[in-house]
Amino acid sequence: MRLHAFLALLLGAFVVAILTPDAAIIMFATGKGASLAEAQKLANQQVGVRIANEFGSTCGKIGILIAMASIIGKTMLESGAAEKIVRSLVKITGIKNAPFSFLTGSFFIGIPVFFDTVFYLMVPLAKAMAMRIGKNYLLLILCITAGAAMANSLVPPTPGPLFLVSEMNIPIGMMMVGGSLVGLVTITAGYFFASWANRKWPIPLRDSVDAPLAEIQKLSDENEQSLPPLWFSLLPIAIPIVLISLNAMIQTFKTDEASNSMLTQAALSFLNFFGEKNIALVAGALSSLILLAIQKKGDKKGLTASVQTALMSAGVIILITSAGGAFGGMLQQTGISTRIGELAKDYQMALIPLSFLITAIVRTAQGSATVAMITASGILAGMSNTISLEYHQLYLGLAIACGSKLIPWMNDSGFWIVCKMSNLTEQEALKTFSPLLTIMGITGLIVIMIGASIFPLI
Repeated sequence: MRLHAFLALLLGAFVVAILTPDAAIIMFATGKGASLAEAQKLANQQVGVRIANEFGSTCGKIGILIAMASIIGKTMLESGAAEKIVRSLVKITGIKNAPFSFLTGSFFIGIPVFFDTVFYLMVPLAKAMAMRIGKNYLLLILCITAGAAMANSLVPPTPGPLFLVSEMNIPIGMMMVGGSLVGLVTITAGYFFASWANRKWPIPLRDSVDAPLAEIQKLSDENEQSLPPLWFSLLPIAIPIVLISLNAMIQTFKTDEASNSMLTQAALSFLNFFGEKNIALVAGALSSLILLAIQKKGDKKGLTASVQTALMSAGVIILITSAGGAFGGMLQQTGISTRIGELAKDYQMALIPLSFLITAIVRTAQGSATVAMITASGILAGMSNTISLEYHQLYLGLAIACGSKLIPWMNDSGFWIVCKMSNLTEQEALKTFSPLLTIMGITGLIVIMIGASIFPLI
């Protein structure tokens, strides 16, 4: 029907919500730890209220992040910061190796920082790089996606891997090392697919409200002296990454605060406050605005126009992504995850591919990689504890992590973030982004099965 994505997702959410019986909603809520009274209350809510709650929940998670990231992206492009970083990167790696540096960079940044945050921060660099080299825009976008997505599911301290570690009794250090090794192999496979897709379906850098091509071209032609210094150009990206990373490390390895000195406690309190992702992105956005103000020599009208344009672009992305979250939330309330778990519980198959398969089915059915990992680990933790394994639990955890990459489509809010912020059409994203994650997930399964055979770690 060629409906706008926001309307299509919202209508899909209404259809699923209307068709979901009360009994399924009650089972879903009690399965998540709600009391029977709370579950009944959820089931009694009007369809519109349930959808609005899920919509609001998603918006609460990503709204400020997208708004601040749009401001960072717009101001970095306008101030010449993105151009400066790209020129410096080209000097170090050369134009030929630029996509590979985006791939590895996004993977290591994605270990402490959420996938969507990494993507927001690196998109303006991809646009500036594509303008400078005159090609490979799709390759750069897919490299960012590949690195950040695999780190997000494989390496703690992101939520999915952390849950796996606790649920399946896997040492966190072992998960970090194993996840990093598997991740590096999978992103290499992703790089080969991205290179092939870039040759088969070359997608140009497109004009957009927040990043006009004429503006990017103008900055690309600027002489070196008129661009900001590299350290200042990096600040809008470095501030959130450093703050979030340090906070994540502290939360993972925190000790008894009573034994810390007053200075240490003050530093921990500072990081606990500014390391929260929303505040970290606000700090990054403020630094990018200061940078733009200096470059524009205090032009207040120019600053206001830049922020206004960035927020107009962000508003549409927030609406579409939140509608995708509402659609996924309604699918989860059907109890589809529990039903799939029941069907698979007694299926006598090798546990590693079974772990992968259950996670992949749940992910494809309801959209959330984290929910898929939690569902699969809940089912398989009990099974693996009652069976004598010939290999370490780590391999099951890694299989679940890789299974959560299959198959991203319209019920995944991440699909819409990638699609809209990179200016890809839905069809282009389904041809490139979805197969990319699927191929990396399957590659991971193969690597894990080989590893379990050769290095069982027991």
